[in-house]
Amino acid sequence: MSESSTSDALIRRAIAEKRVVRFTLDGGVRTAEPHDYGVRNGKTQLLVFQIGGASRSGGLPDWRWVELARASAFELLGQTFRGGRVAPSGKHAQWEQLFARVGAATK
Repeated sequence: MSESSTSDALIRRAIAEKRVVRFTLDGGVRTAEPHDYGVRNGKTQLLVFQIGGASRSGGLPDWRWVELARASAFELLGQTFRGGRVAPSGKHAQWEQLFARVGAATK
């Protein structure tokens, strides 16, 4: 099985089970809640709420876009999260194709 198909299955499972993931992006290890997964601007991407690890674009926690072609070594962690979060704009991102979206937050 290729890394991309392994990553795909892991990301879909993490979203379905509301589980935190760890992955490498641009040489840094990051920890995040995966929220939306699909094709946006012609690229397979993951919208995450990053809660730990490396960051080149500011403080954490915060929303981040992850291009799957640049990310690797996805791991499913035992830590769970409540589910959907309110976006600052109040709107969902526009996707060309949406593979998976996390469900509403639970108490």
